[in-house]
Amino acid sequence: MMQRIQKFGGAMFTPVLLFAFSGIVVGICTVAQQEMIWGSLAAPDTMWYQVWNVIREGAWTLFRQVPLLFVISLPIGLAKKQSARACMEAFVLYMTFNYMLAELLKNWGLNFGVDFAQEAVSGSGLTIIGSVKTLDTGMVGALIVSGLVVFLHNKYFDTKLPEWLGVFRGSSFICLIGFFAMIPVALIFMIVWPQVQHLIGNMQSFFISSGLVGIWVYTFLERILIPTGLHHFIYMPMAYESVVVDGGFKTAWVNALPTIAASKESLATLFPAGGFALYGLSKVFSPIGISAAFYATAKKEKKKVVLGLMIPVALTAIMAGITEPIEFTFLFIAPVLFAVHALLAATLATVSFAFGLSGEFSSGLINWIALNWLPLGANHWQTYVLQVVIGLAFSAIWFVVFRALILKMNLKTPGREDANEEVKLVSKAEYKASKSKGSAGDVAAPQMSEETMKAQAFLEGLGGKENIQDVTNCATRLRVTVRDETLVKKADDFKKFGAHGLVAHGKNYQVIVGLSVPTVREEFEGLLD
Repeated sequence: MMQRIQKFGGAMFTPVLLFAFSGIVVGICTVAQQEMIWGSLAAPDTMWYQVWNVIREGAWTLFRQVPLLFVISLPIGLAKKQSARACMEAFVLYMTFNYMLAELLKNWGLNFGVDFAQEAVSGSGLTIIGSVKTLDTGMVGALIVSGLVVFLHNKYFDTKLPEWLGVFRGSSFICLIGFFAMIPVALIFMIVWPQVQHLIGNMQSFFISSGLVGIWVYTFLERILIPTGLHHFIYMPMAYESVVVDGGFKTAWVNALPTIAASKESLATLFPAGGFALYGLSKVFSPIGISAAFYATAKKEKKKVVLGLMIPVALTAIMAGITEPIEFTFLFIAPVLFAVHALLAATLATVSFAFGLSGEFSSGLINWIALNWLPLGANHWQTYVLQVVIGLAFSAIWFVVFRALILKMNLKTPGREDANEEVKLVSKAEYKASKSKGSAGDVAAPQMSEETMKAQAFLEGLGGKENIQDVTNCATRLRVTVRDETLVKKADDFKKFGAHGLVAHGKNYQVIVGLSVPTVREEFEGLLD
């Protein structure tokens, strides 16, 4: 069950990667449309404003179609075969679900507290999905329907039918079964979901009123659950569902940018839900202190190696907000450090909010600049200066605490391993050099791409083609279920070929690949075929 939950969480991350670019474009447009910066040039009736508004509307596409995006994307990670067809099936059946739900509400909605005659605006409980006015089931409805479609697809896609029924094979058969399945699903949502909406409304009040305590607990859980892969279930409802603010804090923040940019009130007052997006502060400030601590405690002869190891993974975290490479560098070597890391991350977010900081700081520096500093800097630069001061102070705390624990407990962090052990990342040049020396047999040929070579090495490390049951991926991890875990090699064997680490949960393994994992997975699946 845990393996299935982890795979589901990883699959949810597929569409999330698309929001970074859209968010940056919206942030730039917000800056370009501010009259306080551009004067009369940025007045709403000017060509300048209208051109930027065209661009801004295009960037809003993803934020306005979150349920559809998740419906179509989930099968990419979960379908075991013909994933492209599964995406089509999910779209068709999700729209079928919404059309049925809309008709049910039109006839019997009042019996369950839904006035379907009202306009689909924020707070009404209704929304528009693909031109259909329906109940606002948000990401939850999308994931349930898409998950059901994936189940039907994996189980019945290859069903053999008589020759005279051949037209109903494959996707047609899935849509046929799914059509009848959507009737009870729509009926259940009509009865149950209005009560869930009422509960969500109460939860919003609770989380906002919980203040600093709620932010600390939420941020701690988001960090500490990273090794399990369950952190997706902590932050995604906050980010994309109406748990703390209507539509989730990502969409709500982008929508509120113009209003916040024109005000000089505290950011925490203007947008209190943004406190739950401050977990990204640790993605920028912790790598500075952690990297410095590893370098300071490394053996003298290995300091250069440690520097070469930590600079790229630290920059990846700081700029893009992808922290798994640096966190997995020490997680399994010294888990006590990861617990301390989560505690400090939660404390940093809480202290920053107490000093008035709020916003969309869930990712790295690129996200900070585009969605916070640039559009809001004119009226809130003092808060952002204070943010950097507090963050760098915590970087120093990370350094002092990590250094003290490493020395006191003699932890085998990078550069402190025994003479016969090696904890390091391997560069592309080193990898190819090892291939030319035949260190891994016939794993790869020199003309192959780096992703192909990694895929072949990881496949061999996982026990070969016959040992693979299924494979998926999330943002940075290749998730594989094997048939015989005794055939899987040790983590160090994977690190030799560019992996940042290996996580094992029974027969379920996660190879920490990095941002190139979609390409590696594609090559990996090609080898299986």
